[in-house]
Amino acid sequence: MSADNAVDAARTDGTPRRGLRRIDLLRLGRAALLGTGGRDRVPDAIEHLTKVHRARHPEAGPEAIETLRRAYVLAESSHRGQMRKSGEPYITHPLAVTLILAELGAETTTLTASLLHDTVEDTDVTLDQVREQFGQEVGYLVDGVTKLEKVDYGAAAEPETFRKMLLATGDDVRVMSIKLADRLHNMRTLGVMRPEKQVRIAKVTRDVLIPLAERLGVQALKTELEDLVFAILHPEEHARTRAMIAANADGPDLLAAVAEDLRRVLREAGIAAEIAIRPRHAVSVHRVLLKRGGAELGSCDFGRLLVVVAEDADCYAVLGELHTCFTPVIAEFKDFIAAPKFNLYQSLHTAVADDRGRVAEVLVRTRRMHRVAEAGVIALGDPHAVADTPQTAEGEPGTRVDPTRPGWLARLLEWQRDAPDADTFWSALRDDLAQDREITVFAAESGESGESTGTVRLPAGASCVDAAYAVHGEAGHRCVGARVNGRLAPLGTRLRDGDTLQLLMADSAASGPDADWLERAITPAARIAITRWLAQHPAADDEDQQTAAPAVRPERTADEPPTAEPVAVTDLPHATVRLARCCTPVPPDGVTGFVIRGGTVAVHRVECPSTARMTAAGRTPVPVRWRDGGSANAYRATVLAEALSRPRLLADLTEAIAAQGVGIVSAAVEPPQEHRVRHTYTVELPDPGALTALMRAMRSVPGVYDVYRARLTVAAARP
Repeated sequence: MSADNAVDAARTDGTPRRGLRRIDLLRLGRAALLGTGGRDRVPDAIEHLTKVHRARHPEAGPEAIETLRRAYVLAESSHRGQMRKSGEPYITHPLAVTLILAELGAETTTLTASLLHDTVEDTDVTLDQVREQFGQEVGYLVDGVTKLEKVDYGAAAEPETFRKMLLATGDDVRVMSIKLADRLHNMRTLGVMRPEKQVRIAKVTRDVLIPLAERLGVQALKTELEDLVFAILHPEEHARTRAMIAANADGPDLLAAVAEDLRRVLREAGIAAEIAIRPRHAVSVHRVLLKRGGAELGSCDFGRLLVVVAEDADCYAVLGELHTCFTPVIAEFKDFIAAPKFNLYQSLHTAVADDRGRVAEVLVRTRRMHRVAEAGVIALGDPHAVADTPQTAEGEPGTRVDPTRPGWLARLLEWQRDAPDADTFWSALRDDLAQDREITVFAAESGESGESTGTVRLPAGASCVDAAYAVHGEAGHRCVGARVNGRLAPLGTRLRDGDTLQLLMADSAASGPDADWLERAITPAARIAITRWLAQHPAADDEDQQTAAPAVRPERTADEPPTAEPVAVTDLPHATVRLARCCTPVPPDGVTGFVIRGGTVAVHRVECPSTARMTAAGRTPVPVRWRDGGSANAYRATVLAEALSRPRLLADLTEAIAAQGVGIVSAAVEPPQEHRVRHTYTVELPDPGALTALMRAMRSVPGVYDVYRARLTVAAARP
């Protein structure tokens, strides 16, 4: 954002803010087809782009504009004749992506690569040509966002493309900036796709791109992506929310009255500040509605007040006036200036009530904080710039801020190298990105001295097991205990921000994890390492003994208590059959068996990871088959429900399950993350065919957006 426009005059109807306004694609298409207008003249199609770029970067001289002109000429000529599904010339897409980045303040190198980002993938232009004409930096960015070919990678093309892109982002965060802008424009024009493809792309956007936008601090992209995904995956709820926003816009603007009172207070206090109303976008309004349990929202609930000042000290001066002249809602106060979020976000958050009882949420930040809050790492410019860069347009000293400082990207890049295949990487990536907050733990030596070894950054909810692998890598296998804040604690203890941790390590390299460590670990690095160790040491892993269902004997004597007949049988004489809980097989799943302790045959689904692990270890499968018929309540399955968090969700889901005549063996609810929650149910079915009807009934519960059987992967995936 430029200094003169630090606060956007956001609209109340939910349309994009000025900084990300939609461009006239038809006009750009016509301008693109008219040609370049001469070698030295800026083409009409990028005239607006260059004006925006100069406004954000006054130092961008003729050389920068000439570079953009040459990039456009190459892109337009190479894409000439290609059309998008919407009917516009293809060149309108890289133009739109580049304008999005320009309005967020991206520098010349990023804009050049953005104009060219599809040339290597979709035209005859080679990467070597890009490097020769525009340099190694631009070539690196274009290569980073170029997709891998499906003909070479098959179904693994998408996850492997993201793996490649993340590796490139580790060296230059601008790669992901271009990808996010690319996805935003594609989501804006997704309506021309088939409905099923819209849903698939929207889910990947929800699970991967939106969390990445959040972690990189690019809120302007994240909020619009959220609304576009919301409209595709939940069209009815989206329509109701937009109708509420429109209805509020037609009524009296109470928030404007509070804003005027605040202007008067700050004027009298001699504090120079810009005050604007920031309307909530559709997803934000929907979250407030869920938080209020469906209660009617007031006018002030549809937006927040934004106060922008010059210096950090002014932020606290504004806060003092707010809490002196209005009634503060203390529970709503958060200081993200003293303790920035892991994505570089800084602001003071508070809520105040005026003398009429109107409660307004208020954000207070400096101009620089506002630019970073909107554009995140894009506002930081070249991540490789040295620390003594020139002053900014506002006269602030330039500083190099490392976007990987919180450590989330470094951790992600570390564990991805150990992901054995694309499916494991894809599932682990979604789980990793679902962690929306970091904690800092102070680690100490494992000896008696307890010397500090520094800080360890972990996702919220991480356990001592996660910390062991974060500190010691593969040697985390040797962890036998932990002290948290000086006291002995179980390895499954969930760590909190600021905890002091001392890991107790065994001297023997032969020590290894138990199978239940997988239940205690949430980080992909820990889960992948544990799974690999268990696969290499099957004899030491009594997983089947621990996870198999209670034994059901094929035969019983008159002295034995009555039991249900087995649903699966084997030809091994006198063998006990158990259904493995790790994959909860039900007919007609393909199954196989393995003999475990005591001669029991554990029945697994064919695609269960335990099946592959035990086969690789040389254990001989035992043929098993489903018994015809069988008794009631003999079939177990584990299903997961993904939903937007709201009151009575658990009650409504359990009622829906009971209405299907299905018994609940166990249930677990994970803590909400970004207002999303996951429920896990192990159920007993009257017959295997009841599973489909059960999942359909669970999906019909308001707020539930997906129901699926337990994933057979290392890390459970969020669809």
